[in-house]
Amino acid sequence: MFSNHFPHFLKGRILKKEMLENLRDYPRDFTEILFQDFSDGIITGADVLVGDDSLTITKGIVKHQGRIYILANECQLCYTNSGKETLLKIRFKEEQSTSDYTYYETEIALDERVQIHTNEMELARFKLKEGAQLRSQYQSFGDLATEFNTLQLIHVEYAGYERSTLHPAILRYFATEALQAGASHPYDISFAMQCMQQGTVDRQLILYYVSNRLGSGFKDYSNLQIHKYLGIILDEIRTGSRVRRDLPGGRQRVIVD
Repeated sequence: MFSNHFPHFLKGRILKKEMLENLRDYPRDFTEILFQDFSDGIITGADVLVGDDSLTITKGIVKHQGRIYILANECQLCYTNSGKETLLKIRFKEEQSTSDYTYYETEIALDERVQIHTNEMELARFKLKEGAQLRSQYQSFGDLATEFNTLQLIHVEYAGYERSTLHPAILRYFATEALQAGASHPYDISFAMQCMQQGTVDRQLILYYVSNRLGSGFKDYSNLQIHKYLGIILDEIRTGSRVRRDLPGGRQRVIVD
């Protein structure tokens, strides 16, 4: 049955093992139940702030292989301009146990290996040229995919219902530009409102929006492909032309109304 047990720590009463177990288990149980339907990925926070020579990862919660991990304090790493693609990763270590605790620890590191292993999660990536300054202020939605000197969030897996989804910052950029461009199509307005209102947007909703809006048929696109097609939709909103992808090979037909 449903329950809520609240222990009383009062003067003169015996401190019982069950009272301490209640304090230990309640927040853990609450968190696991709250996020039980979420996929692996960033649940909240863990934003990456760019400094002159360092990256700061803000407090946050992530889920990996069904387990919740909390970053209770900001973490800072120094970066260099190697000119190579560099990923900011969380590495999840093997379980360790003592007589008092079971530990599930992580480390945050910069890695020039672009492959994401099963014990890793990406927080951001960049490719910084010598003498350049890394930036996280974007000029446009398309600028989110700029290859050099720009912090990229496109490949980051954000936790969603059963499947990971895109970083909310990407979708908010899309929504802002679509509404500023005077979006009038019902799909565009509805989707933009979802992006602005919610912390995350379900991946299935994004895929259905892209496929229905472009008339391409439903496909399970990658994060990078989704960003590309959202960019096409933005171009359509700005120009008033209708873009359809008729062939798998990537050819486009542009119909100007």
